[in-house]
Amino acid sequence: MITKDNIFSIIYHFLFAITSSVVGAIVASWSLLFIFMIVQKTYETVHMSLFKVMHNYNQLMFYLIWPLKKHLKMDNFPTSPNAAEHFAECKQLFVLAVLVFVICLVLHFIFKKQRKKALLDLDKSAALILLLLPIVVFPFAVTNFDSFFVIFHHVLFNNNDWLFNPSTDPIINVLTEGFFASCFAVAGVVYELYFAEKLLRK
Repeated sequence: MITKDNIFSIIYHFLFAITSSVVGAIVASWSLLFIFMIVQKTYETVHMSLFKVMHNYNQLMFYLIWPLKKHLKMDNFPTSPNAAEHFAECKQLFVLAVLVFVICLVLHFIFKKQRKKALLDLDKSAALILLLLPIVVFPFAVTNFDSFFVIFHHVLFNNNDWLFNPSTDPIINVLTEGFFASCFAVAGVVYELYFAEKLLRK
């Protein structure tokens, strides 16, 4: 029988898993970008050193995740109006994800301290269903990431501002498809591990 506690627990864990995957991908993105630039030598395409590109990426990510940062300014990469609009929309999603992640984390410690953690217990069958949800899109994402990436953007955004022109927004030359695919892979792994831990817990 589904109760209010069950519904709360399912929503809580789903949001915690989703936002954990986003935060995990954000954290991993620095090392992933560095690795992909070394392998693909994309820093040479934009005529910068590895560390200069990373400096600009730091500026971009600080803008995306810090709520009080209102304007994007990268020292060595110009930003077209369309790209600026897209980054502003991404910022809203990133800030929301980080905020929800922090709220879920705080609730975890509050319930644990008050010894009411049982209210957050997730039924194993619900954990299994939530774990299996991404499997529906996994084969498609792996075999045709380009199409998956396009559909993903059409679902989240109501414009084509995400289609960057390399001549006006050269940062897209280092933010390659492989880099984005790896970020999605990290997010997927974090999500799956979250619910796998719930299933394996005694």
